[in-house]
Amino acid sequence: MPSTDFLWWRDGVIYQIYPRSFADSNGDGLGDLPGITARLDYLADLGIDAIWLSPIFPSPDVDFGYDVADYLAIDPRFGSLEDFDRFVAEAHRRGIRVILDLVLNHTSDQHPWFQESRKSRDNPYADWYLWRDPRPGGGPPNNWASVFGGKGWEYEPQRGQYYFHMFYKEQPDLNWRHPTVREALLDVFRFWLERGVDGFRLDVFNVYFKHPDFPDNPPRLGLRAFDRQQHIYDIDQPEMFPLLREIRQILDAYPERYAVGETFLSTPQKAARYCAPGLLHATFDFTFLHSPWRPERFLRAIQDWEQALGDDSWPTYVLNNHDNPRAATRYGRGEDDARLKVAATLLLTLRGTPFMYYGEEIGMRDIRVSRSEIKDPIGKRYWPFYKGRDGCRSPMQWDDSPHAGFTLGHPWLPVHPNYRHRNVEAQRRDAHSLLNYYRSLLRLRKENSALRRGLFQPLTFEPRRLLAYLRQDEHQTILVALNFSSRPVRLAMGRTLSAFRWRPLISTRDEPLMPRDGFLTLRGDEAVILEREA
Repeated sequence: MPSTDFLWWRDGVIYQIYPRSFADSNGDGLGDLPGITARLDYLADLGIDAIWLSPIFPSPDVDFGYDVADYLAIDPRFGSLEDFDRFVAEAHRRGIRVILDLVLNHTSDQHPWFQESRKSRDNPYADWYLWRDPRPGGGPPNNWASVFGGKGWEYEPQRGQYYFHMFYKEQPDLNWRHPTVREALLDVFRFWLERGVDGFRLDVFNVYFKHPDFPDNPPRLGLRAFDRQQHIYDIDQPEMFPLLREIRQILDAYPERYAVGETFLSTPQKAARYCAPGLLHATFDFTFLHSPWRPERFLRAIQDWEQALGDDSWPTYVLNNHDNPRAATRYGRGEDDARLKVAATLLLTLRGTPFMYYGEEIGMRDIRVSRSEIKDPIGKRYWPFYKGRDGCRSPMQWDDSPHAGFTLGHPWLPVHPNYRHRNVEAQRRDAHSLLNYYRSLLRLRKENSALRRGLFQPLTFEPRRLLAYLRQDEHQTILVALNFSSRPVRLAMGRTLSAFRWRPLISTRDEPLMPRDGFLTLRGDEAVILEREA
């Protein structure tokens, strides 16, 4: 039963698109905005409520868009501002909201701000970045390290100073303490809000501020230089909280606008601190995403997240994104999608906002790339110990035509070889496909208020193979049971639940085995959703 107070970011499902890999309209091998616009009917039919676009701003692509050279423009490879306005209008016409990815901790070193800042110590942009003199006797100002390897400081001969970069040296960190920088970055929110954008995903937002005195971080045990520090002074500074309140005030001046933050070096408790009332609407904690295929680990992640957030904040859940191997690669067995249907049922029946990643709904697997094919600089640096993030960023598989219908040209990354049978068109025609199961789940979630807003009550407290829980509100009680093993399992219903009459809402099998003699039996790799009859 649909509720009358549906709020898109709370009750809906958000779909992340990696723009260069979704749909190419002009044959240059790179996805673009017109290509996404042409596929909006597919997304509307799928049943998602909002699109999160990974960065589409001009960028030299040292970190594939996460090194921004202009916050107020569209990279010509993706289209124009007019193409963006058309995309937003067409998405809104279909009831789909638009979320932009904002990377405000750092810019590209090609951004005009940095190009001016590096010239001298006395120009208008001189203090827009984190510049420090060398230590007495020479060398970097402190021991801070870069996430991507090596020291976090790069020497600039023109100024005779070092600048700090939490990520690549081509991504200098901005000085959020400078009032003019702060206002320029807040104006970025206003610019895109005025163009009709509905929300923002804030990349590594809790890194914006560093300690003003730049002290050394204390040591700890770890493999890499970055891991051998306690990150006390380079992230999570107290100045974040007044800034988040200011960002929230900007968003609240527009109807139903939203911000979700990627919490860097997250824990549930840390992520929860930043989405209290008056701060961000939501944050990401990736404990759930990083859980192995064990029901007790997923349950622990859910309960820790719920406990950290309390009653005043709203959870988010994600199984895939642009930085991690796909769930189909982590959890799947060959080309079998049975486990992926169980994972989809889990993601879309929890209390919180689910985030999907393009191609998740058809079970796209990571591509394999040889060393010569690697595009991701992290993979190039750490090969063969880490092969980078290219695997989860391959082109969307639309059909069985050359390059999976993604492009008429040569795709920027290889298409997975399984595209001839694993594609949207093939799964659309198959009633039992993963795609059609996702469509059914998304429809079910939208039609049943308990799945969107109801309480989460686990029924299995130390699950080994089975995870089961109730979703309850004042209108209905729904039971979700998930078998994480390939063998049958039984859920003891107990006296109270056994006394109820239940009707099936969905199963990954043709027909679920209904409760009998106090037990609900699930076959191997089966997910079942039942509703209590009135």
